Amino acid sequence: MSTVLQKLFPRTSTISRPTNQLKTPLEYSGMLEIPPAMRLTYPLPFGAVLHNDGVHFIVVSRYATAMRLLLYNKVSDTEPCEVIEFNREKHRWGHVWSLFVKGGKSHQLYHLQAEGPNSPKLGLRFDSKARLIDPYAKALAGDFQSNSDGIIRPPKCVVIDDNDFDWGEDRHLKYDLSETIIYEMHASGFTKSPSSRVRSPGTYLGMIEKIDHIKKLGVTAVELMPIHEFLVNGIDGKASGKPNYWGYDTLSFFAPHHAYASARDPGAPVREFKKLVRSFHEAGIEVILDVVFNHTCEGNEHGPTMSFRGLDNEIYYMLDRGEYYKNFSGCGNTVNGNHPVVRELIFNSLRYWVHNYHIDGFRFDLASILSRDQSGNLQANPPLIETIAEDPLLADTKIIAEAWDAAGAYQVGSFGSSAHRWAEWNGKYRDDIRRFWRGDQYFTGALATRFSGSSDLYQHNGRKPYCSINFITSHDGFTLNDLVSYNYKHNEANGENNRDGDNNNMSCNYGVEGETRDDEINATRARQMRNMFATLLLSQGVPMIVAGDEIGRTQKGNNNAYCQDSDVSWLDWKLLEKNVGLFKFVQALIKFRREESTVRQTRFLTGQPHKPGALPDISWYGPLGGSVPWTNGLERSLSCLIAAVSPTEGKASKFHVLFMAHGGWEPRDFYFPAVCHNFTWRLFVDTQTRSPYDIYPNYDGPIANINTAIRFLPHSLKVYLADSTERPTQPKRFEVRR
Repeated sequence: MSTVLQKLFPRTSTISRPTNQLKTPLEYSGMLEIPPAMRLTYPLPFGAVLHNDGVHFIVVSRYATAMRLLLYNKVSDTEPCEVIEFNREKHRWGHVWSLFVKGGKSHQLYHLQAEGPNSPKLGLRFDSKARLIDPYAKALAGDFQSNSDGIIRPPKCVVIDDNDFDWGEDRHLKYDLSETIIYEMHASGFTKSPSSRVRSPGTYLGMIEKIDHIKKLGVTAVELMPIHEFLVNGIDGKASGKPNYWGYDTLSFFAPHHAYASARDPGAPVREFKKLVRSFHEAGIEVILDVVFNHTCEGNEHGPTMSFRGLDNEIYYMLDRGEYYKNFSGCGNTVNGNHPVVRELIFNSLRYWVHNYHIDGFRFDLASILSRDQSGNLQANPPLIETIAEDPLLADTKIIAEAWDAAGAYQVGSFGSSAHRWAEWNGKYRDDIRRFWRGDQYFTGALATRFSGSSDLYQHNGRKPYCSINFITSHDGFTLNDLVSYNYKHNEANGENNRDGDNNNMSCNYGVEGETRDDEINATRARQMRNMFATLLLSQGVPMIVAGDEIGRTQKGNNNAYCQDSDVSWLDWKLLEKNVGLFKFVQALIKFRREESTVRQTRFLTGQPHKPGALPDISWYGPLGGSVPWTNGLERSLSCLIAAVSPTEGKASKFHVLFMAHGGWEPRDFYFPAVCHNFTWRLFVDTQTRSPYDIYPNYDGPIANINTAIRFLPHSLKVYLADSTERPTQPKRFEVRR
């Protein structure tokens, strides 16, 4: 071992080893057993590294002239109990400051403090008084404390023992992306309402108490809105102003948000979040994290110095003329993701969550920012994006991009160079499906394209239908209930005079703004929610629904509830009883999707038979059963026949699926296409009928009379199923109606 490495990593310690490292001959022979807990951890190269007889503090800072370690006894302490100076001659190697504190233990509280040039025009903003959060801190404890003396006191960093948790036999579930159904949710708001009746509302443990609801619904993965530590309120120790409820304001990339822990001891967030992941895995549900690597909570040039800015400002952020910050995020600053030091931090964060928390995947907020070089220009082959896709330690994880940013970049359909690795939130799917069901002209063709997998976006560069994450609603915007209840946003409660939030929602109230007792309007809204759920869950691609949409959650027309830590955002569990019919409708659709591979193909449908004598894998018809008048903007109706085709061997498709959609504002007659007369069709979904006859979970609906017209109400949908093995002895011929 070199002298430098001996200093950085003393032999007096035992460092756990990641699972991907090759076994020694002794291990292969069974003579040396490594405990499962150690076998699963990924050791970080920087931060507070726990050893048998102390703690090794390692921090990177290129321009610091001095470094200090501040140690605390209690979370409530405002001043350190001990300050230890890094010796520049003994404790600095290159740009790495390395200090071993003998006797240090797990849960030790600490800050860093760095001295250096304070020259904003050169991009340097050192503050010798600032208490700094370690960029590699594994946990934070406490809140911001009073800064009446001008010193910002952020939450304290916590030394964590990564092996101090019993994972048992837990492993990643590794569902194929094509089989995935995502449930986006807020970790706290899911149970924070008193109506949840859990013992620990608004916490990781509270969420565990409600896993049964998610399991009954049938989704395969939850996508948690940010649980990385984030700035909730101001930095003065007071809960003043609007809270950052959503969490898109990162404070630390390695620490789970401590306010979501039930217990208050420093190690509680780590312990309880690991318990949450293990519990989800036991229920057969993957955990995907929404991660925000595009900006931090330190803001622009007027923002506070809490971590990155006080260590290497010009490395961690994209700067404009040194003194100012490029703002591709719309949040004041932009993380310099393609700088080697920052790139390494992001890689280590992802690996750490995958191997130390067993996380199954990530959704990258404003991911197009990660495609920008250090000057802010979009790159054709950004190294960060490519390396995430090819990193062997992340090979079992799902990686999903929000493929745009706040500065105009829009890369949906073209994000990343890996043809099969990156999936994307498909914003075009959201917009086109909303507009078709609202009854807009010229969106019949768009519905067909989105329903069949968005080949216009993904097929040309060799990508697959499952690269499209299909969604109609997300945390950002109207809930599904509000989408069919409001023409306009109503964000007055946010305190910005209703100026915030998107004005282009593609929504409709169908006669009255907001809640109403009008039975006809409410019936239309009920149909529309079911229309959109059925479209989403029967489309090729990967569906994502938002927690609460399955029981009709409302935000009273607020389409930007980022600051609403209140019943505006919390899930109202009383709605489960009120709207149990909607829940059962969604539950049955999810069950069908998981059982029937016809609606989740791994390759694009071609319109051709997959073998001689078979039906075309997909066919489109007008409401009269003939060809679709694609160029007729007034036509808002069509039928789609998807023939049963197994995507891979061993995954049989049992049913042909006939999807009949009417987005128009007037009633309309539909006829079965001639090819359908070779099969017996049973009704599966009928959105114009009240529960429980809106769906037949056992696929035993009434047999259709294929010789007569079917009357469709405005904005309605029917789905029929036919056993793909059925063959009549003498197929009949029918005239196609024009």
